Amino acid sequence: MLDALKREVWKQNLRLRDLDLVLFTWGNVSAIERESGLVVIKPSGVAYETMRPEDMVVVDLNGHVVEGSLRPSSDLPTHLALYRADPSIGGIVHTHSTWATAFAQAGKDLPAFGTTHADYFRGSIPCTRAMRPDETKAEYEKNTGNVIVETFQTRTIAMSDTPAVLVKNHGPFAWGKDAGEAVYHAKVLEETAKMAAITTMVCPNAAPAPRHLIEKHFTRKHGPHAYYGQSR
Repeated sequence: MLDALKREVWKQNLRLRDLDLVLFTWGNVSAIERESGLVVIKPSGVAYETMRPEDMVVVDLNGHVVEGSLRPSSDLPTHLALYRADPSIGGIVHTHSTWATAFAQAGKDLPAFGTTHADYFRGSIPCTRAMRPDETKAEYEKNTGNVIVETFQTRTIAMSDTPAVLVKNHGPFAWGKDAGEAVYHAKVLEETAKMAAITTMVCPNAAPAPRHLIEKHFTRKHGPHAYYGQSR
């Protein structure tokens, strides 16, 4: 079942390691087939070195295992909450990459200091509020997803325009139209977090890039008036 998608999710999970986004088993990638409503995700706690395509776990949007002998990632309920929230999301990545996690642990948004950031994210990457005790005691991973969705709703940010978030005291999630784009965004997020941290070291009072510049760089790569790259 979903053999091609399982192989793709397996490959993108290995890319996390190749792109230096994970250590040990500190990350996971999933993808959804929207027609069937089935999600493929990395199994929990399985080392990248031994993981095989057939180890990927297939679940429905309620979290029920449809195929697979291994337990799905413990972050599965977070992934499912995001898939339910935005039908444009086709793949999701969670890591504990160093620089993005540093912002999450500090509870700080990742400012859009320059055009590298604005090419992919239409403004600051939001950091969620702290999880309440009741939210961590029961259904923690599901509530993590709910808090992410709440963050975008309360700030009126489109998840498709800013395909990443920092979960306070935890780490980053990123997403895209498929698993490959989600991994790409996770790597861009990590690099822009590193750039932002260095920017504030060089100039502690550095201001974000002006809104008109952010809009120019974002819209030249995304949306109906994009002109970056070759026509398709």
